[in-house]
Amino acid sequence: MTREKFEEIAEEVFNDLPDVFGERIDNVHIVVEEYPNEEDTRETHSSKTSLLGLYQGVPLTHRGTWYGVNPTTPDKISLYQKNIESVCRNDKEVSEQIREVLLHELGHYFGMNEAQIRSAMINFKSLH
Repeated sequence: MTREKFEEIAEEVFNDLPDVFGERIDNVHIVVEEYPNEEDTRETHSSKTSLLGLYQGVPLTHRGTWYGVNPTTPDKISLYQKNIESVCRNDKEVSEQIREVLLHELGHYFGMNEAQIRSAMINFKSLH
């Protein structure tokens, strides 16, 4: 899949998020990269080919009144295209995987830990 098509799908998935999420997301940059860099794999204890996405920033639950007083670098959600594609068989699965990874990383943005995200994802899937 081309980078442009992958980015288009990621944008569609983001735009289709429930309003309750979209209205609260602020100062987050979503990027598509082929693979994670060495520093990111070291920090997450992952391999270059196993990491599907990564949130880097200050979660909403950790932002105080100081946040944004000075120019603030946007938080970053990385989607690793080659790794996501490697666990999918077709474009439909890629779209579903992008949605799952994006929701997972947004969970971290909202201050959730891994267990809370897993629980929320199970509940979210049962609604759809």
